This record gives sequence, C-alpha cells and structure tokens, in this order.
Amino acid sequence: MDDAGELERAYRQEATRIRAALAARLGDVALAEESVQDAFIEALEHWRADGVPPNPGGWLATTAWRKAVDRIRRDRAGQEKLALLAATVPPSPAPPGHPGENDAWGSGDQADELLGLIFACCHPSLSRESQIALTLRVVCGLTTAEISAAFLASEPAMAQRLSRARKALRETGAAVRIPDPDQLGIRVGEVLAVIYLVFNEGYLASAGRTPARRDLAAQAVALNRLLHTLMPGEPEVLGLLALMLLHESRAATRFDGWGRLVRLADQDRSLWDRALIAEATRLLSRAMPMHRPGPYQIQAAIAAVHAAARRYADTDWRRIRALYDRLLRFEPSPVVRLNRAVATRFVLGPQAALAEIEPLAGDLDGYRLFHAVRGELLAELGDHEQASAANERALELAANPAERELLARRLAL
Repeated sequence: MDDAGELERAYRQEATRIRAALAARLGDVALAEESVQDAFIEALEHWRADGVPPNPGGWLATTAWRKAVDRIRRDRAGQEKLALLAATVPPSPAPPGHPGENDAWGSGDQADELLGLIFACCHPSLSRESQIALTLRVVCGLTTAEISAAFLASEPAMAQRLSRARKALRETGAAVRIPDPDQLGIRVGEVLAVIYLVFNEGYLASAGRTPARRDLAAQAVALNRLLHTLMPGEPEVLGLLALMLLHESRAATRFDGWGRLVRLADQDRSLWDRALIAEATRLLSRAMPMHRPGPYQIQAAIAAVHAAARRYADTDWRRIRALYDRLLRFEPSPVVRLNRAVATRFVLGPQAALAEIEPLAGDLDGYRLFHAVRGELLAELGDHEQASAANERALELAANPAERELLARRLAL
C-alpha cells in the first residue's frame, strides 16, 4: 500500500474541512492551520510504521484537535481558553470515503464552518492581497511556494505576508463565523471574490501535478449556494453562482481521456450539462430585474452567450465584445482588456486585436495568457517567428501541467 499517496489523498480531501472545524471551535485561524500541519507530520511518522487507519480523515481530525489543545496548554496565556474548550466537542471524524461533488460538505454545519473560515480570511483588517494569499493557504491548501508563484513574489516575502496576516487576525480577534445580517452586505464583496478564487483554483489548478481539483470547484459552488440562502436578494451572489454553474456545465469536456486540455472551440457541446445551463439562466433572469448590475452578472452573461451557441462558429462575438465593454466600467483591468481583444479578433480581425493587446505588455508580461493570445494572433498574421517566441514565453510562465502540454503542442506545430 502506498501510505504516502494515501496520506496525500486524505490530506487534500480533509484538510480544509478540518481546518474550518478547528478554527470555528478555537476562534483562531493560525492555531487551526498549525494544528492540522502538526497532524499531517505525525501521520507521516505513524502511518509508515502502523499502516493507514481505516478512516484517515477521522484520524487527522482527532489528532489535529489534540495538537491544538497541546499548543494551548503549553501557552500560559491559553489557560483560560483551555477551560472554555473543555466543554467543546472536538471536530467529528469524517465518514469513510469522501463526499461527492454535489454534496461537497456532508452537512450544513460543515458548510457554515467553511464559510465562516472564508469570512475570517477576508477580515477588513487585511489587505486584498493578504486576504487572497491567506485563503489560498488555509482554504485551498496551497503551499507557500505555490502561492508565491501565483503572486510572482519570492517565497520568503510570501511567508512573511502570510505570517503578518495570521498575526493580524489573532490581534483583532477576528471571529471565525458567518457575520450578523447587518454586516453581510458590507463584507460580501471580498467573500465573493475569494469564493471565485477557490473555484478557479479547482477549475484549473495554478500549480501541482493535477490539472484540475474538482473538490475545490464543488466546495466553491456549495459555499455560493449557502451564501445565496443567507442573501437571496443580492444580485451579485446570484451572478457568481450563475457564472460558476456555466463553467461547471462544461467540466466533462475540458480534458480528453489523456488528461489533455481541450480548447473551447474543440469541445463536444452535446456533452455540456444543459440542466446546469438552464439553472444558471434562471439565476441570471432573477438577478437582472434587480437593476444592480455588477461584474459577476456580466461575466455570467458572457458565459451564457458561449453556452447558447450550439457550435463554436455560431458564437455571437459582437455581443460578447459589447458585454466586455460593460465589464470594463466595473473592472478596467488589463486582463479584461485582454479578454475583450479575443472577441475583437472575431469581430474586426487579428490585426485589430493585436493592436488592442500590445499596449498591455507592460502590465501583463508575467501573465501566461497574454503571451498565449499574442502568439495565436501573430501566427494568424503569418509572423511565425514572433509567435513561437510568444508561445515559449507563455510556456515558461505556465505551471499547470495541462496548460503546459497544450502550449508545447502548439510549439511543435
């Protein structure tokens, strides 16, 4: 039996759930994270000698709780907290096996705990960059090295940022729970951004050996559904849920049998999940009459245009380009302009699209998709030497194995 492989699988499946449960009971995100890491280290030692237990997730949960109590006991200042925790029930062990994609969290309590953890990571005392970095670490389980690569920062600098974020949460006494109703509207923007970040990490992993993490994508959808029950009248909550469901509708066609990435133009649309598309359309139809447009609703509308086209050639690129113009009013970012240029290619041609993206080079030189799009445009215009250079640069920046394979295929043509 591959104990190391079993431990890695158990850790990926259970670590986020255990961290969320511990943080909710301890009221301390940093302590929860440290205790789960301690449990992982102990598992490495014990499982090699004694074998993998029947319920690896339960073993990790129980051990992490014990590690947390040990840490508090060693800290003189924690004696009062230890007394309060004495009556607290430790996190319940995970049932054998693992949750499916449609019930990523086996109970409402577990979903509440994870959403509470995300609200803590999105505490107003933290900068947006720190909120995202801490969420990637605590919720998504990325390593410091993987997060630093995503931020184009050095690993020591990212370690310091994460340490400062944990310290700030501890000093402010950030509650690891869903805020009261009067606070939800104030903080929902940051939480939606982080939920979408979790989804994107699951949809196409930023690093690691696995091109996609279906568990994270399912968790993000489940969290958005929970947030929708708390805020049924918030159109951007509806918009993000619609956007993620539209992306999820294509999940079965995004990779071929060899695990290779399949481009949108080449996907078998007969295999798209029409039930998810219909649900997303209904959500958008409920959001639009509220007359409070936002970036998630507009992005969902763009995804809906793609979903409505029975063939790639039928895509209404003029409509998509117009929607990107609307999105730019909310998010005038270089990445949105890059995406608009992709639509421009099909409306006005590759030369016009290239003219739109060239001014973005300074902002997006470290962004792999900028170079990938530029490479496609240059190839279409017949400048194959510059196209190869752009694709090589995209390959240098890509960390996802499926993306790297796709770029390597393009270079080999």
